[in-house]
Amino acid sequence: MTKNTVRIALSAIALGLMASTASFAVDAPVYGSQLMTNQERIEHRNKLRAAKTAEEREQVRLQHHEQMQLRAKEKGMTLPDTPPAQGGMQGRRMGPGGGMGGMGSAGGMGPGPNR
Repeated sequence: MTKNTVRIALSAIALGLMASTASFAVDAPVYGSQLMTNQERIEHRNKLRAAKTAEEREQVRLQHHEQMQLRAKEKGMTLPDTPPAQGGMQGRRMGPGGGMGGMGSAGGMGPGPNR
């Protein structure tokens, strides 16, 4: 490969990674997002990603839920009483049983009955 071809390939890879990260940040639901700035949503997602255990992630979610409940009350709004189901980010990871058509899901990978 020439240097130019390598540069183009690396640029394509970098753009692909940026696009996948950006789509995740936009797609992942955040409780009370309508009451948050874009920067606050980014910071919340970073806290969730930084949590090392499921318990730490759940604690971040619960604290965030309480903050959003208070913010909504201050603004005369209401939000659902219960936080969204755990796994908003985890459900987006690919792996066995995860993602679209992952192993173990209906219509997943494999030869199927007609093959």
